[in-house]
Amino acid sequence: MQYISYEEKLAQLITHHSLKLKKGDVVQIKAETSAEPLIKAMYKEIIKLGAYPFLRLFIPESQEYMAKYASYEQLTYLPEFDIKQAEIMTAYIYIDSTINTKSLTNADHSKIALMRKTALPVREIMNKRELEGKFRWSLCPYPNQSMAQDAEMSLDEYTAFVYEACKLNEDDPIAAWKKVEAEQEAIAERMNGTKWLHIKGQDTNLKLNVTGRKWENCCGYRNMPDGEVFTSPVEDSAEGTILFDIPTTYNGVEAKNVFLRFEKGKVVEARAEKGQDFLHKMLDMDEGSRFAGEIAFGLNDNIQIPTKNILFDEKIGKSMHLAVGASYQEVGGKNISALHWDLIKDMKNGGTVEADGVLVYKDGKHIL
Repeated sequence: MQYISYEEKLAQLITHHSLKLKKGDVVQIKAETSAEPLIKAMYKEIIKLGAYPFLRLFIPESQEYMAKYASYEQLTYLPEFDIKQAEIMTAYIYIDSTINTKSLTNADHSKIALMRKTALPVREIMNKRELEGKFRWSLCPYPNQSMAQDAEMSLDEYTAFVYEACKLNEDDPIAAWKKVEAEQEAIAERMNGTKWLHIKGQDTNLKLNVTGRKWENCCGYRNMPDGEVFTSPVEDSAEGTILFDIPTTYNGVEAKNVFLRFEKGKVVEARAEKGQDFLHKMLDMDEGSRFAGEIAFGLNDNIQIPTKNILFDEKIGKSMHLAVGASYQEVGGKNISALHWDLIKDMKNGGTVEADGVLVYKDGKHIL
């Protein structure tokens, strides 16, 4: 029996299942140089499929240097080739392999926000082409010591955790994700057609209008690992309060016990036990950053604890997350922002969701 490495197995899952690459596809691989073993496996698999890979590699310190030394002119410069790449590539793979997840903790976050705003036209091109069926993307992890340390695990423990979360421990990972797709489709179908959500829990009493919005079944076609069902609420509908009791990290900065109060869809009060100043700066990024862009159920029961990596944490089984900022056009969302920050709530102990007055979710379990 031929041994297949983690890198080869993940490369096959991403190229064959997540992206369904075919001959002639133009595929960008973007990653830190630290992910070289996985980059090689991806590159090799793309070539074998008859597609055209090209690399966008960056050093771990790139954003840190920009935040520390760049002028306003540099921060607002958008190279023409970035626009051109967004217009011609048919698939995009981003490998999450951050060597220092805390490198931006003390950075000038107004500069980080400005960089994100500058790159917004590129994301808008890719979003438009995705809606037209001309572009698809995938985000996947490559474990390292920094990520393991954030998760409070050894590297061996963290690698095994990632392996299981991505279902690479299964004999046939693609078949395993197909099974997830079928199971989650029942939830998406139950939620489609509902109008009002009422979320209750600790320090939480929030209402959201989802009329006319589609619930999306996320089962490995974009993120890996995956395991969520989401939609984008009507932009001016959020009313009430919500406490996010699972810590999250955004741009390397941790926020803990974030509390938000919404009126007419907009965050009018925000506080956090940790990271409050950063929270306020992110919410003030642009006109759309104080509105809810996403509401979702986390459904991956192979992920049970926060790891300070949103790729995993937003899928924690028996959780929900709400993102402030950009919404998703493919489900009917209309909010535009350079921000999209997923904030997570544990729903296992007393959390409930009513849809149009009917209890559909309790203690982290759907009632179908």
